Amino acid sequence: MTDTLDEAIMIDRSASSDLVTIERRVLWLATSIVHHANHVRPNPTGLKVGGHQASSASMVTLMTDLWFRRLRAEDRVSVKPHASPVLHALNYLLGMLDERYLTTLRELGGLQSYPSRTKDPDPVDYSTGSVGIGATATIWGALARRYARGLTPDAGEGRQYCLLGDAELDEGAIWEALLDPMVPSLGELVWIVDVNRQSLDRVVPHNDTERFASMFAAAGWQVLSVKFGRHLDTLFSEPGGDALQRRIVSMQNAEYQRLLRCDVAELRDRLPGDGPEAGAIARLIARLGDDALIRVIRDLGGHDFDAIAAAFEAIDDDRPTVILAYTIKGRGLPVEGHPQNHSSMLTRTQYAQFADELGESTDDPWRRFPVGSAERALCDAATQRLRRPLSAAAKTPQVPTDFGRTPSGIATTQAALGRTLMDLSRGAPDVSRRVVTVSPDVSSSTNLAGWVNKVGVWSPRARADWFADDRETLLHWREQPTGQHLELGIAEVNLVGLLGELGATWSRWSTPLFPIGVLYDPFIERALEPWSFGIYAGARSILVGTPSGVTLAPEGGAHQSIKTPSIGIEQPGCIAYEPAFAVEAEWALLASMAQLGHESGRSAYLRLSTRPVDQSLAQVPADPAGRERRRRHVVAGGYILRRAEHPAATIATMGAMVPESLNAAAALAELGIDVDVVCLTSPGLIFEAMRARDGLADSPAWIIDQLFPADRARPLVTVLDGHPHTLAFLSGIRDVRTRHLGVTGFGQSADLDDTYRHHGIDAEAQTRAVLDLIH
Repeated sequence: MTDTLDEAIMIDRSASSDLVTIERRVLWLATSIVHHANHVRPNPTGLKVGGHQASSASMVTLMTDLWFRRLRAEDRVSVKPHASPVLHALNYLLGMLDERYLTTLRELGGLQSYPSRTKDPDPVDYSTGSVGIGATATIWGALARRYARGLTPDAGEGRQYCLLGDAELDEGAIWEALLDPMVPSLGELVWIVDVNRQSLDRVVPHNDTERFASMFAAAGWQVLSVKFGRHLDTLFSEPGGDALQRRIVSMQNAEYQRLLRCDVAELRDRLPGDGPEAGAIARLIARLGDDALIRVIRDLGGHDFDAIAAAFEAIDDDRPTVILAYTIKGRGLPVEGHPQNHSSMLTRTQYAQFADELGESTDDPWRRFPVGSAERALCDAATQRLRRPLSAAAKTPQVPTDFGRTPSGIATTQAALGRTLMDLSRGAPDVSRRVVTVSPDVSSSTNLAGWVNKVGVWSPRARADWFADDRETLLHWREQPTGQHLELGIAEVNLVGLLGELGATWSRWSTPLFPIGVLYDPFIERALEPWSFGIYAGARSILVGTPSGVTLAPEGGAHQSIKTPSIGIEQPGCIAYEPAFAVEAEWALLASMAQLGHESGRSAYLRLSTRPVDQSLAQVPADPAGRERRRRHVVAGGYILRRAEHPAATIATMGAMVPESLNAAAALAELGIDVDVVCLTSPGLIFEAMRARDGLADSPAWIIDQLFPADRARPLVTVLDGHPHTLAFLSGIRDVRTRHLGVTGFGQSADLDDTYRHHGIDAEAQTRAVLDLIH
């Protein structure tokens, strides 16, 4: 039988009825975007297009509330990757996305599979899609904006919202970021976790939400839980309600999900369970009609506007906040709660039935709310509130190309990094002020000490340097809001996450920076995926790997990078340099900085070495014209270091191997064999030039004829302090016989001579390779 309790459950959320109508329309549009891509749009291949109707459905209430009641123009939002159709539906209702794009999900030039700042046609604040990176980007975005405000107050303020699924909390990058000591002070962070208790393959077997809550709290976050809607809360206050609450809270995720798939008879049988309180629960639910019972078991907090509002009103802006909002995956769809609904699609029949339930039309699925309706008024008000003023184009100061110094004596390319930064502070202060360096606790060992001493360490507030008067302290740690170095813990993923957001301030807040991240080269691969994702999202930054290669011989095999030289060839949106001499490191760094802070630029990766090299070997021309020609060649990819009158072969070398190659050339000369020595500074740029020559790329190709002219095509030996396949493409420039020397196995601790000999890259090995080719 039913009574006033049953009636209370069945009363709609009248206080939010207009918002509920919008919520239902957003669900319909998001579902239709995916449906059209998979069932309506012609698909000659028959391959599944994909999309995530169930993952979108669980986020609809939360995102509708956020966009229509919470967001301000100055706020930014990172959206759960699989909820991208909801984002597009919202943008469409707000007039920020043209209707023609609603039929283009995952189509060339259309809506992307996951939110993309650079590829989607509608507003997207953060690119997401790689698990953990889109979420933590809000942390580094908050830090980047705080830093940018020190240069441009117009960078403004605002919350950084993150919408993520509970399964994404399995990603270690989340917790690595939360543990950074700067994070607890970022009160603008608000994370909203879609606790739908399902992952791609299954219902998550364990109730981990409380454990996650304690981990957030231990990291200094405010934790707000939105478990139940007001109808369930009403039921919990009735006789037997406390037993029902204990039953729901204690049951395993899979058991709860199974209840969502039950008809009403099964639900009445299963819900009480078989514990000592089963009778009290049975008597309570007996007071509910069938429709009320079906509704109340689905009444979770993440689908209740009042419960969501209470959580938002409780936010403490003095520390980060996480809202754990319980939801149902596929909520409102025929696949609601199914354990394998992650990638499932509504059939055409289900879609038609769904349209009937919502009062929508399958023939005209893209209807907007009519002018004059209350819903249209809410849309117009939200559009007006969220409209962002057009930002002025970022003005990036011009970076110098050359400081005119010709280093002498013995030097390393790693040391040249710090020296160039110091030269910038003296010779180009407007550029230097926008340089920000980032390091994971390796500032001193990567030659940044002088720079850090000069510019200080960035901190939201000044802190005492208790060693300032200690005469034996060489690296002074002055923390202040005007500092230009950010120090993170030993966490390379955090470093490149922050680097990416610092590299995006030019497009987010019209505040161009020159961000330079420095870490040990062997750990580049650990950080590569999030750095690559930052480049995809439009960031422009410089990553410096140093020291590098087996040249770091005494450190052992674990610290000897082998594969990193090929990164510069294979990484989109990136130029890579491996200079051999200090002046080349300066030129490469300055050229890389000139690529930052604007649309047409690229990121850069510099691979530096700790090998002391006689700088006179560079033979830098003394006359200005010759020097400039050398510089242009260096930044274009390489130059001829030794030109023979009648070469029998060519040695193409790079980085730390240049002294060995010159020694090999000298040894060959004693045998009456003359060779050219080509010093490569960027194999990636040479590869681009080679493709451009063949009509496969739109890049300058002149450097090819400068380094490998057709009339000097000779047998070729390539050598580098890394994997030999990096330079293997050079044989295709003139189709000559080649030998490729490099490192193909893990190294071990040894001195430099033994290491080079062990890997077959020393002068003797290069000499033998030339002799093998020409005889």
